Amino acid sequence: MWILDENNLAICAIVTVAMQFIFFLIACTCKFDKVTDFAGGTNFVVLAVMTFLIAWTFSTRQIIVTVFIIVWGLRLSGYLLYRIIKIGEDNRFDDKRENCLKFAGFWTFQAIWVFTVSLPVIFVNAPASAVKSDYITPQDIIGFILFGIGLLTETVADLQKFSFRNDPANKGKWCNTGLWRFSRHPNYFGEITVWIGIFLISTSILEYGQWTAVLSPLFTMTILLFLSGIPLLEQKADERYRTNQLYLVYKSRTSPLILLPPPCYGALPYCMKFVFCCEFPLYNRLDEENQSIKNSPQKQNQQPITEQPETMSA
Repeated sequence: MWILDENNLAICAIVTVAMQFIFFLIACTCKFDKVTDFAGGTNFVVLAVMTFLIAWTFSTRQIIVTVFIIVWGLRLSGYLLYRIIKIGEDNRFDDKRENCLKFAGFWTFQAIWVFTVSLPVIFVNAPASAVKSDYITPQDIIGFILFGIGLLTETVADLQKFSFRNDPANKGKWCNTGLWRFSRHPNYFGEITVWIGIFLISTSILEYGQWTAVLSPLFTMTILLFLSGIPLLEQKADERYRTNQLYLVYKSRTSPLILLPPPCYGALPYCMKFVFCCEFPLYNRLDEENQSIKNSPQKQNQQPITEQPETMSA
């Protein structure tokens, strides 16, 4: 019997684990990390299509949400696959490629990520959801709008940065063209907005334990805001450009996540940036090198090294 429980959670978990395990075996055996992000993105699509076909109820909301996830998942996984093929190796796995256990840990986390973030879609596509509320609700409309804004923002931001990096004239520079002028991470803003939108759509049918679907946007925000998303990228950028005055100006005037005009963001006091714009202390690694120099006796008497600022074209 295909339906192992009324929400299809069991079969979704089994399919997710099986799919990630198969891709893990390929990646681990061949020391091949080009399929990692592709495996994650397509897993969302597989779960959406599978739960939609299992239910066989074809309500308006189920059709819309399934199409949304297919478009989002294929766009993201296709883009990430093309990018990694062009780049070569994914440096996230430099310390894991030769260690099977560490590598397996990443793939386990990816399986948890796919299953947790897919919860709203799984609940919407559950057979019983079709009869709960097949008419479009206000939260559906808000969710549709947020999903559209998020997908458009994420897509445009990815294309702008990819195009910027492929221009030899921009080698060694940071991207602040297009949407990147208004946010240091507009693609992550788009990603978070997508899953807030999907969750809002699901609230039209959620009841009792199904409200665990709120873990979807919360998990997405936690990863991007506090774990492997913005903190790592901010650290790399600060280490690379901390002596560049143009970068310091860009960082002080550009929101880390929400798209805002630089003059408006730059004029805000830090307390407002922290509360309303997600400008958290862990995003600032600019003083680490200076602190290490101060604490190093042999470097205390040395004159600071100055560099010619790079042209700010991004």
